Amino acid sequence: MVGKRFIDVQMNESNPKWNKSITRINNIYKRTGDMRSQFERDYNRILHCTAYRRLKNKTQVFSAPHNDHICTRIEHVNHVTSVSYTIAKYLGLNTELTNAIAIGHDLGHAPFGHSGEDFLKKITKRELGETFWHEKNSLRVVDKVETLEDREGVMQNLNLTYAVRDGIVSHCGEVNENAVFPRNEYIDLNIIEKPNEYQPYTWEGCIVKIADKISYLGRDIQDAVRLNILTKRQLSEFKKILNVKLIDINNAILMHDFISNLCQNSSPEAGICFSKKHLQLINQVKEFNYKYIYFHPRLVSYDHYAELIINSIFDILKECYSKDIFKSIKKHEKYHPLLTSSFIFWLQKYSNKRGNKADIFGNVILYNIENEKDYYMAIIDYIASMTDLFAIDIFNELTSF
Repeated sequence: MVGKRFIDVQMNESNPKWNKSITRINNIYKRTGDMRSQFERDYNRILHCTAYRRLKNKTQVFSAPHNDHICTRIEHVNHVTSVSYTIAKYLGLNTELTNAIAIGHDLGHAPFGHSGEDFLKKITKRELGETFWHEKNSLRVVDKVETLEDREGVMQNLNLTYAVRDGIVSHCGEVNENAVFPRNEYIDLNIIEKPNEYQPYTWEGCIVKIADKISYLGRDIQDAVRLNILTKRQLSEFKKILNVKLIDINNAILMHDFISNLCQNSSPEAGICFSKKHLQLINQVKEFNYKYIYFHPRLVSYDHYAELIINSIFDILKECYSKDIFKSIKKHEKYHPLLTSSFIFWLQKYSNKRGNKADIFGNVILYNIENEKDYYMAIIDYIASMTDLFAIDIFNELTSF
């Protein structure tokens, strides 16, 4: 099967969507002799930001593992980047764009994985009447939260291109339909209210959306085997689903099979799609994972711990709301110095009370902390940015004497 069949719809200067795709919220500076494309610049800006670095200590499935060989969020992101690149290169799409979307697609994930996301969703609904979901929060992170120093040492927002921002907020990997096509409409991405509400604006975004699913299913099973989560009977059941020898159950083989099938069956006319057999197969693998892994008793027990951590941090900071918030927070400094210093810094960076640090923060102001709802949103953003390990450190500080 000959590749490059998407070359005519690749996101490049001849694509009718090009000018919209490379727009940024603000103008971005140019360096003399810079050889990078717009999307390469986005990739580099994400690669060098602290939110990307924190992914190494954020849960994929198994929280805060002591085993160095268990997948964390950063490894998952790199898998998605690799899978996206392979598919895009074969089909003739823009690999620079898929790289940038893929490396940034999970920057807004909460600590403790999807369980942490659910706990923050409950808090956000209760306190603000709004929802929290990681795809939308990833857009919030790249648009308003994450920063880089500019040439004068002032912190500025990432200011990514529309195509990358769109691919991030539209990446929901829970794809049940076969054949994904990009939408035609150029929309304000902030109007998106739920996962999978809109398909991505570019074919490259569609690739990342599917690559996300290809990347996590097999690796989650591989990790479950390593941690002895699965019984011999369950492994035998999985072997029958795949029709392979038990020794062949590994992520590389699974990904290769799904990638090859996707590349063979996708076209601009048919969309990004698997064969019917492989669509059924990938859904069977997903069903197996939910049945035997994602709700395993060991994970459920840890989820109770994670929920206690997140709620405890939120509750103690919520109690600090007053006319003089900084003074109220500093009352905890003697016993909770890490929480106190890190949250005060967060408020100085993102609120209307920057004090003597105003000259180093050029990023957008997110909170008017005289507004109670804004203050609660600050706590939610602060917790969402944490790694598992940092959240545990804060909780240990709260519960130690």
